[in-house]
Amino acid sequence: MDEEALNTSIRKFLKLVGVSSQREIEKAVRDALADGRIGADEALPAVMTLEIPALQLRVNFDGEIKLR
Repeated sequence: MDEEALNTSIRKFLKLVGVSSQREIEKAVRDALADGRIGADEALPAVMTLEIPALQLRVNFDGEIKLR
């Protein structure tokens, strides 16, 4: 195994996930605010799941998205 290649590949994957996730969350928040489903002062519980079936890896990361 090439450690450098692995590290680079993981970083590219995480960058893709980070950028794409942020766009999706921002769109969903704007839509929910416009529809009145959430208020502008809310804190939204969030869970991110990382899954790599070939490694039998499934990890949840719990957090919060604060709108203020």
